[in-house]
Amino acid sequence: MHASDLDVLDDPIEQQRFTRWTEEADGRRHAESAFQLSGMYCAACAGIIESALAAVPGVEEASVNSASRRAMVRWNPAQTSPSVMVRAIRGAGYDAVPDAAASARELRRKERRQALWRVFVASFCAMQVMMFATPSYVAHGSELAPDLRQLLNWASWLVSIPVMAFSAGPFFKGAWASLRARRIGMDIPVALGLLVTFVASSGATFDPQGPFGHEVYFDSLTMFVSFLLAGRFLEMSARHRAAEALEDTLSRMPETALRLTGQGDAVETVSVLRLVKGDRVRVPVGAAFPADGPLEEGRTQADESLLTGESRPVEKRAGDEVVAGSVNLSAPVTMRVERVGADTRHEAIVAMMRDAMSQRPALARWADAWAGPFLWTVLALALGSGLVWTWVEPSRAVWVVVSVLIVTCPCALSLAAPSALVAAAGALARKGVMVQRLDALEALASMSRLYTDKTGTLTEERPQWARTVLLQDGQEDADARELMRLAASLATWSTHPLSQSLAAAETSGTRAVWRRVGEQPGAGLEGTDEHGVQWRLGALSWVQGAGVGELTSAAAAGDAPCVYFGRSGRPLARFEFDERLRPGVPEALAALQADGVQVGLLSGDLGARVQRIAQLLGLRDVHGDATPSLKRDVLAAAQAEGAVVGMVGDGINDAPVLARANVSFAMGQGALVSRANADAVIVSNRFDDLLLARRLARQAMGVVRQNLVWAALYNAACIPLAMLGYLPPWGAGLGMAMSSLLVVGNSWRIGR
Repeated sequence: MHASDLDVLDDPIEQQRFTRWTEEADGRRHAESAFQLSGMYCAACAGIIESALAAVPGVEEASVNSASRRAMVRWNPAQTSPSVMVRAIRGAGYDAVPDAAASARELRRKERRQALWRVFVASFCAMQVMMFATPSYVAHGSELAPDLRQLLNWASWLVSIPVMAFSAGPFFKGAWASLRARRIGMDIPVALGLLVTFVASSGATFDPQGPFGHEVYFDSLTMFVSFLLAGRFLEMSARHRAAEALEDTLSRMPETALRLTGQGDAVETVSVLRLVKGDRVRVPVGAAFPADGPLEEGRTQADESLLTGESRPVEKRAGDEVVAGSVNLSAPVTMRVERVGADTRHEAIVAMMRDAMSQRPALARWADAWAGPFLWTVLALALGSGLVWTWVEPSRAVWVVVSVLIVTCPCALSLAAPSALVAAAGALARKGVMVQRLDALEALASMSRLYTDKTGTLTEERPQWARTVLLQDGQEDADARELMRLAASLATWSTHPLSQSLAAAETSGTRAVWRRVGEQPGAGLEGTDEHGVQWRLGALSWVQGAGVGELTSAAAAGDAPCVYFGRSGRPLARFEFDERLRPGVPEALAALQADGVQVGLLSGDLGARVQRIAQLLGLRDVHGDATPSLKRDVLAAAQAEGAVVGMVGDGINDAPVLARANVSFAMGQGALVSRANADAVIVSNRFDDLLLARRLARQAMGVVRQNLVWAALYNAACIPLAMLGYLPPWGAGLGMAMSSLLVVGNSWRIGR
């Protein structure tokens, strides 16, 4: 994006693509914008960019993740704008574009092409320099004439210039940015080592009898640059794959929609950004649904794989909810828009992925905090080694200094935690679990107690039709089937959970024709059939015609919810419902308990219903009729005992306890406030995905420990070798590059 085009970022419509808005109680608005960054070559760059953004008036918080090259900025729209923030990032020596698919792909393409060119130039020149240096290594005594040796040194110096001027540019640029920000970055020892090597080798080339001696290190210099650039290129490729996975989800959203105008079947093509609640939209076969909402006409199958991790098509009928970004597979349908833009489930998923990719986990901040003192120690060791070797063997002093500076670059240390946690979050996202807080993976791995809600978490959101009870003597099975057909047909006109369950239970496909359908909130439905007969569905008092009752009345059916159906004033049937466990719940809870996790049930539902589910699942720590404050107290008591507590819920009343838990999960169909307070969202709505999340969290923490141990052992072994003169600069470069590659490769095997 050119500087002249930055002002377009301030357009409110365009900002919707990469900015979320929040409003405080006093009416002040805040914005959170996501940016894709380029020009970052080490973890220290994250701190430099954060400092540059923090210096912009109006920027309240900036978080940069060096592993994913993403930034999340919270800002005050009354004081600043996205264009100002991008200019600040550019002023720090980097570049940024809004985190939208097209521009981010172009940015990655340019970054990849430039990285390839740098690797190619460094590798090609390194091969030429090695060819020039080989005679000096294989010749014995006076076999190589001094003037020929000098000519080969001149050739090596000439070929090394493109490596220093072009290929090594990122190291010098990063070091300069760190110095300007008065921070110690990982590029500083690398740049210093390259500069010392080139200056010393150039001095030896121009004046072999001078203070720099006659030894040149152009072969070590060029090989080191090519090794390090190759390692960074592979790490960049892994980053790009993670970014492409996010954009696969983003790209499923259409840019336009076919909106019905209200004049017959006429439609108009509009931007999805112009859709509002209540619009009716026609969705052709093969197109993506542009918003969340129910189907009004038609029957089809939807592909929700990128949203839920479920690869099988999902049947959708009139009244069923569809989600933005899922694909219409079977037939043209008409839907009603309920949620658009940032309110859709699709955008919530994308926002969660962006947040997770932009965070700097606590382990990464710990590593970065130690990287600064470590680098100061390295510089002191390099200087001390150089002074000692000046007395021992002056011709090798530069050689040793360069080796120490290169071999100790703490890239592996800073990449150890973020690379593993980002890889785990990406693997979970592909399975339908969206992590919003990377630090939660550490708590999940060590979780010792789990509390779960019941309705919508262990059980399906709506109950399942269980049986039909005929209320009039002389009625037969045929009457029951016909009453079921009529009641289910009338139930399709309501969005109440029991009505939706009743409608879903009728699979004959034949529907009655209803006229003058009306719904009385808290009571039920009434409608007139094609023969002019009036029917009612709902509470017993409503069907009897005695007035408004309670739709979920269970007076005649114990604890089971039920609805009544009949002609006005004459109930004919009662439809009873049972709660249905989500698939995989018993197995998942048993596996968690076998893994040493104590599982408890916390629910605001009636105590009798909660106890029935608890007995079915073999749970002993049970709390029914639980208020939000009681749930919070139960968790606080468990935490006071030293337990690492997890919580799974989906309702509004679960939000406070989700926020209190050490690690929390919300179901994907749950209330927005519960999803906002959870550390992760199970978009697939499969409870057994919690097992997958725990397994990957443990794997990630194991990989973090492996990475940290490897980085420590590598430095403990190589620093003494370099100081004692046993590790040449090219070997140090290879070791450092391979160390970083091993850390990244070890991390990206998570979830494979």
